[in-house]
Amino acid sequence: MRASQSKTYSPPTITGELGRGDAVVARNSHNRNVLPFCDQIDGVKIDDLVNRFGSPLFVFSERTVIETARRAKKAFNDVYPNTTFGWSYKTNYLKAICNIFHKEGWIAEIVSDFEYQKAEHAGVPGRDIIYNGPCKSRESLEHALRQGSLVQIDNWDELRAIEEIASTMHRPVDVGVRIWMDTGLTPAWSKFGFALANGEAARAVLRVISNPHLNLHTLHSHIGTYVLEPKAYAVAAERLVTLREMVFRKTGHLVPCINLGGGFPSSSLLHEMPENTKAPPIEEYAEAIAGVLNALPRVRRPQLRLETGRHLIDDAGYLIASVVAVKGAERDKAKPSSGKQTRGGYIVDAGVNLLYTSTWFKVGVMPTTPSDPLLTNAVKLYGCLCMNIDVIRQEVELPPLEVNDKLVLHPVGAYNLTQSMQFIGLRPAVVLIGLDGSVNVIRRRETLIDVESGEQVPTHLQLKAT
Repeated sequence: MRASQSKTYSPPTITGELGRGDAVVARNSHNRNVLPFCDQIDGVKIDDLVNRFGSPLFVFSERTVIETARRAKKAFNDVYPNTTFGWSYKTNYLKAICNIFHKEGWIAEIVSDFEYQKAEHAGVPGRDIIYNGPCKSRESLEHALRQGSLVQIDNWDELRAIEEIASTMHRPVDVGVRIWMDTGLTPAWSKFGFALANGEAARAVLRVISNPHLNLHTLHSHIGTYVLEPKAYAVAAERLVTLREMVFRKTGHLVPCINLGGGFPSSSLLHEMPENTKAPPIEEYAEAIAGVLNALPRVRRPQLRLETGRHLIDDAGYLIASVVAVKGAERDKAKPSSGKQTRGGYIVDAGVNLLYTSTWFKVGVMPTTPSDPLLTNAVKLYGCLCMNIDVIRQEVELPPLEVNDKLVLHPVGAYNLTQSMQFIGLRPAVVLIGLDGSVNVIRRRETLIDVESGEQVPTHLQLKAT
């Protein structure tokens, strides 16, 4: 059941409830006499993964990544063939993950000099890099423009810098203009870009067009994250088309590209959402956007660009964690009534340092072995950090567990790798299960050397060896 369209979307808020138990459709979950569980990922047993690579462990399914990416591409190409996808690096910038998308035909969408360097180092040519973000250094702007990347201008100060840089170049440079608007269906993201409603965006666009050193290539808007209403994209598309037509009437310049950013949801749920909420399929977003663009005469239809992240990678990512302590006095699995009364929760070897998005999103938690639903307990799932707020689930139904039992958390593929931190502990290994069932490490488990490699200790603070 989809969330009611009449309900006003609420932005993510920090709450104590951090999880959902039915995010993964596990083997045998159709059996009402067995609690849903997950004993393998793409045919590789959980126990084998932990035995080889340790716990906690991030696991990605290459098959799921590719299938999701191809479905999204087909959804848009079926209704609007002139569509190009940019992979959102900030969502997950592990090299192996990025390369899957580049091999599938995605260009790179980056939001910092650091991410630009990653894309460039991976072999992505400058012409296939879109440079977004509100904080671009002058040096990175100059490098991006000279490499032929499309810079999507965020503010007046950035525009002035680009004008100065472009005046020193031997050819006009392609740029985009980022625009923010209130669709009435999602919270307005006023931090990024130029305001549409008060005419600021039109002034910026006309200024770009009037500069002989600049070529306005793209009108860009990214209306939000985890947008559950496809109609919001239709509204955004209509408004960008209207601006594009106004610019054409005034200047004769027909902007060749409209970029609607990302924001398509995964199967995750925000904390305040009912458990039976289902995100619309990607096909509905494609149809909403294409309905607007296809209404234009064929010769006036723009290229459509999208900068998709969460929708493509979240469901491909898992985190395997191990129980390290049982909270409660009774430890007897054989006494379900006793277990229900005494098991207050479990501490696992992963925390919010690895699952940053659990601040806003519910994380599915599943055991790795079948169990009788009558034995389940409503318990807390605590993380491993020495902080009272490190709670992965405020309440979750789980069977009686013991130390070293494994749990699978899913979906966790979006933003958790890029936002994870070395707070109290080192970050775990990340593996990728290939199409052929092979398992490859795509980021090794960290060591103390990784954390301390950038540190320097002044001579007077160095300790003498004993």
